Amino acid sequence: MEQKAISFKIYDLYDVSGIQIKDNALRPYISFAPKLLLKSQGRNLERFGAAKVNVVERLSRHLDVPGHSGKGKRHKIQTDWASGKYNKNTKTILKVLELIQKKTNKNPVQVLAEAVEHASPRDEITVIEHGGARYPQAVDTSPMRRINLVLRWMVQGSYIKSFGKKKKMFEALAEEIIKASEGSMESYAFSKKNEAEKQADGAR
Repeated sequence: MEQKAISFKIYDLYDVSGIQIKDNALRPYISFAPKLLLKSQGRNLERFGAAKVNVVERLSRHLDVPGHSGKGKRHKIQTDWASGKYNKNTKTILKVLELIQKKTNKNPVQVLAEAVEHASPRDEITVIEHGGARYPQAVDTSPMRRINLVLRWMVQGSYIKSFGKKKKMFEALAEEIIKASEGSMESYAFSKKNEAEKQADGAR
């Protein structure tokens, strides 16, 4: 008797079999591997191992260590939700996905994929030192860094919009992802992408 292949949904809620990535450069480095529980436990330690980790889990990891608040490197993000607790982060991500689905009537994972595509910078600047002088130089951004940057920016933008305000973190993150997927300048990540690309254009 032929056995039917089992199709997993992430968190047993969202089907990822039909997720589409239009950007050919990002496609090999962004994973939507179907798993019931998104917890790799550091198994992907080889080079480019993050490319095998589901992008929803990578977003959850950025909630662990969101970096700096954007108001100078001294202001590290330290709040109750940035506590490094897996269960707490997972609950936040589940609320985010649920709210995205409610607001857009779309698969929230597909919305996240579109947000990553639209808000990831294609080029940025680095500083070159030559003859004692330092000057900016435009460089292409690698696909892996593009994904890491946009995930970080979405979390940081959500932090800025929710810290000390009535809006909850999951509400701010859901709104940020939706705005980024639409290519709206109201998205912190999309505005940062535009800023990085304009700086690169000026440094060519």
